[in-house]
Amino acid sequence: MTTAQAYIDFKKELQVLYSDREADNITDWIFENVTSFKKWERRGNPHFELAEVHVNQLEKYLKELLQHKPVQYVLNEAWFYKMKFFVNENVLIPRPETEELVEWVVMDAKSIRLNNADKKNIRIIDIGTGSGCIPVSLMKELPGADVTAIDVSEKALMVAKRNADELNSIIYFLQIDFLNENEWDSFSQYDIIVSNPPYIPVKEKSILSKNVSDFEPGMALFVEDKAPFIFYEKIAAFSKIHLKEKGIIYVEVHEEYAEDVRCIFEKANLHSIIKKDIYGKQRMIKAIKQSF
Repeated sequence: MTTAQAYIDFKKELQVLYSDREADNITDWIFENVTSFKKWERRGNPHFELAEVHVNQLEKYLKELLQHKPVQYVLNEAWFYKMKFFVNENVLIPRPETEELVEWVVMDAKSIRLNNADKKNIRIIDIGTGSGCIPVSLMKELPGADVTAIDVSEKALMVAKRNADELNSIIYFLQIDFLNENEWDSFSQYDIIVSNPPYIPVKEKSILSKNVSDFEPGMALFVEDKAPFIFYEKIAAFSKIHLKEKGIIYVEVHEEYAEDVRCIFEKANLHSIIKKDIYGKQRMIKAIKQSF
């Protein structure tokens, strides 16, 4: 079978679940992974005959995709901040909104570094690191930063450590239940706290797409309906001791609850700013620790 015909057949199958554009993007990604041909190379060789091993691999991937499995989990890869990360079902798939959060941190951190008279390293902690995409990206943009990344999941930390190793980033990883304040004693003080914590109420699970609700790790997505802001409340409490004066918190938030989170931080003496993402949704908050 030629690449051209295989592409047409593969995309047609995916259009049962996805829009034409989504099916096109997924098919391009799959074919590049399987054949090593870039999109323009494949189009320039439409009559290239696929090897049997390629055909078998495409069939395997298609079967998984038709079960709503995200392409990132099918291929065990996701692109974030111009880097390819290993991902599996133990970690969330990195998303564009989180890239925007990283960009905000980087922009401010570079200013802090420039204004820092003694040039000391910026100390950063990432709470709920998952795949490690946030701390690895920060290390790439802020060489010399002292970065700690924590997560409650041992399996998630295995993924994060793998990404740090493969992308040559020196990060201190620690398995800890952040909601347990008794485990905070070992932490020092930080210039920056960053987090993309669980923030989707369990009641919203039914409205999520199947490729999210059926495959991405629930502990990284959902919070109990009775305590939807638990992680932000804990981050605010953590900051009282472990965030330096004029230190900054950066968090991703549920678009409908940004004002609630801002109020939590304001009550903790943290001057807070809501920022919209590229889609106009209120998805990020920066909170600056005030002097007493």
